[in-house]
Amino acid sequence: MNKNLDVITIGRSSVDLYGAQVGGRLEDMGSFNKYIGGSPTNIACGAARLGLKSAVITRVGDEHMGRFIREQLEREGVNCQGVKTDPERLTALVILGIRDEDQFPLIFYRENCADMALCEDDIDEELIAQARAFVVTGTHLSNVRTEAAVMKALKLARKHSVKTALDIDYRPNLWGVAGHGDGESRFVESRAVTEELQSTLHLFDLIVGTEEEFHIAGGSTNTVDALRAVRTSTDATLICKRGAMGAVAIEDWIPNSLDDAQKGPGFPIEVFNVLGAGDGFFAGLLKGWLDGEAWPKALEYANACGAFAVSRHGCTPAYPSLEELEFFLARGVKRPDLRNDRELEQIHWSTNRSGDWSSMHVFAFDHRMQLEEMPGYTLERGGAFKLLCLQAAQCVQNGRPGYGILCDNRIGRRALHAAAGTGLWVGRPCEWPGSRPLKLEPELGLDCGGLDEWARDNVVKVLCFCHPSDSAEQRAAQEETVKRLFEASRRNGLEFLLEIIPSKVSAVNDETNATLIQQFYDIGVYPDWWKLEPMRTSEAWTNAIRAIERNDGNTRGIVVLGLDAPEAELAASFQVAASFDLVKGFAVGRTIFGDVARAWMKGDLSDQVAVADMAARFERLCGIWDRARGAAKGN
Repeated sequence: MNKNLDVITIGRSSVDLYGAQVGGRLEDMGSFNKYIGGSPTNIACGAARLGLKSAVITRVGDEHMGRFIREQLEREGVNCQGVKTDPERLTALVILGIRDEDQFPLIFYRENCADMALCEDDIDEELIAQARAFVVTGTHLSNVRTEAAVMKALKLARKHSVKTALDIDYRPNLWGVAGHGDGESRFVESRAVTEELQSTLHLFDLIVGTEEEFHIAGGSTNTVDALRAVRTSTDATLICKRGAMGAVAIEDWIPNSLDDAQKGPGFPIEVFNVLGAGDGFFAGLLKGWLDGEAWPKALEYANACGAFAVSRHGCTPAYPSLEELEFFLARGVKRPDLRNDRELEQIHWSTNRSGDWSSMHVFAFDHRMQLEEMPGYTLERGGAFKLLCLQAAQCVQNGRPGYGILCDNRIGRRALHAAAGTGLWVGRPCEWPGSRPLKLEPELGLDCGGLDEWARDNVVKVLCFCHPSDSAEQRAAQEETVKRLFEASRRNGLEFLLEIIPSKVSAVNDETNATLIQQFYDIGVYPDWWKLEPMRTSEAWTNAIRAIERNDGNTRGIVVLGLDAPEAELAASFQVAASFDLVKGFAVGRTIFGDVARAWMKGDLSDQVAVADMAARFERLCGIWDRARGAAKGN
């Protein structure tokens, strides 16, 4: 059988609720960040980020948290064929905190949880046979039912010549040898646990653990003696993690000193959060192991991935992409707190985004001032009309990818909320309409703290009327507002779209947009998206795109705005823009809804006719763009 997967992991899958406050007791946490968790789940995600084709075998509950895990795995690029939904049990939860550089309290909520109901019937031989490697984590050897599932999977792996690996992953309270309040504990001696582990060690080609984990596997608190005890049970390569001293690989005999074993370079990193670092380490190790690298190089990958995790908040969210890892290894450490290394964090952010938005057909009905000025407008009617706009967008979308909306919260709140989970790309404006110098919607607050309430799939959009001829004072005021909003967006995990319209300020030429784009990069603003007005010449587009790519090779791209232009004029502008790959599509509004809104507000159109009319206009624009793109591609 073809090996379509690089690695499959098996075992725990949970939702991690990480205390957002650092330096306090878990008792005093006031808010939490939600991440995917569980060692095998983290490893599968970390491996996928490094370009490996990974899958996980686990169970999740038939509820919101179970669906979150499944959806997040898919966003991370992890194969979910082995993820079963348990109709009776809840998804496991873990509550974690960062107390200081030595204390990381956590509580496991795993009483009869979904993943501990994993059984032999959940093991699919065809799935196992597709993999090059199979990774077991220790917790699922602690229970008769889950152990049976693991042993069946290991038997099938060996039958189909799949490499096998064990992450000892010893958590004493998950083996029943420590209490609920001891989730942070990493070692409690237990002869029963040692015997259980030793009965399986011969089944693995690779065994990974900390010194304490090898102590439990080997039945000795002397690391060398423990490793020698493990060696009597297995011929596996042993990888011993040594914290700040890095890690070593032992392929055969156990040396008297671990310093004499094979090792890879370590990294001088500030210890911010050790939770999940071992899973990141294992993902990097898998990359090297499965790529056939020598152990020192594989350990370099592993140590680097562990360093990223140690320096950031959360587990899976901290792990690097392959591009990020390669950049880090080539450039080296510039500051030990990697999460505050702006260059590195930009690569981390931009290379770990999810979703394919290579094609963008966006119906923009985020307009506020234009609707408020129409005869017959009230806030209630405005909100009702925006629901009709959403219906029109969904009629055209019809479940297909590559469609989106721009919708505000002040008038369009109901439409904005209804769009969640529909598969539409959703952009949400922040500027006070028509403001120059730029002002933001009051609901955001002076510190932009209102972003904390936004749905995570909303894209922060801000329109700035600016021009290279602006006075120094005008430019500084607007740039400060944009940068404040951009940094708040990043803190809240929200993508950022910057729209610039210089033509409403003064005359433009082929250099105008490029100059403005560079000015924003110069102050440290890296938009995920740019929204630019139609440019009449290829030279103007070329200059703008060069400015973007010179500063950010991983931007999502550009969408073209409409400025209430007639369809024929938009078609002409699309012909020029569509020849550039970085232009992903359009975001047009009044051309679609303007006439319809005026008639509907006066009561001259029914809801049904309004939706049909806007859908037809939106569909025509989509066709115009697609034909322009096809012609540019020679299709």
